[in-house]
Amino acid sequence: MPLEIVTVPCRTDNYAFLIHDDASGETALVDAPEAAPILKALDERGWRLQHVWLTHHHADHVEGLPELQTSQPDIKVLGAESDQNRLPPLDTAVTDGESFEFAGDRVEVMDVSGHTLGHVAFYIPGAKAAFTADSLMSLGCGRVFEGTPEMMWASLRKLAALPDDTTIYSGHEYTQTNARFALTIEPDNPALKDRARRIEEARARGEPTVPSALSEELATNPFLRAHLDEVKSALSMEGADDAEVFAEIRARKDRF
Repeated sequence: MPLEIVTVPCRTDNYAFLIHDDASGETALVDAPEAAPILKALDERGWRLQHVWLTHHHADHVEGLPELQTSQPDIKVLGAESDQNRLPPLDTAVTDGESFEFAGDRVEVMDVSGHTLGHVAFYIPGAKAAFTADSLMSLGCGRVFEGTPEMMWASLRKLAALPDDTTIYSGHEYTQTNARFALTIEPDNPALKDRARRIEEARARGEPTVPSALSEELATNPFLRAHLDEVKSALSMEGADDAEVFAEIRARKDRF
């Protein structure tokens, strides 16, 4: 049976994700922003949490972990070896390019530094799912707090190379604002205009816009499109280096 993935809204605009295998009963959690909604989602489904995979050290992705561990003390915590001095104590430290098994599925670890150093994403090929937190986001990307624009661009290119039918599970509900910004970069992109309309309608109904399809991100997300001639022309940056164009888009979004 395929893995079941549940999106759990937390805090004001965070998302956590439960991944469950019915055959084995195993359940993993990607990030722990807040314990109460995660425990509620587990209780509603009769699931018990065995694994927590942390993407990066920011408080809004880890601060629910102590309460989860108190409630379910057998949890094993996994995160990046390169950032383990800033993460909660880890049972397993992983590195870029490494893989591990969850309920018979391979999980690939991808270093996607930029937002923070040591930020990782988790890609499950069998489930066609990538958990990207604050690297690649729905119609956006995370602010470059610790890395460089060049580093963030390389991370986004790595994620963009995943199969088009990958579903992107990102860490925040920022899509509506991201769409409004994206339209300032490519106002005539028909796929973007259509997506922006659907996002406005979904948010008006109180519906989440995460997860999203990588194919749609490639067609509409300006942070993945900095290498394209039409985007460079829109910014009057014809012939500029791709990472330089990405940096300009990121700087504009920071001021938006």
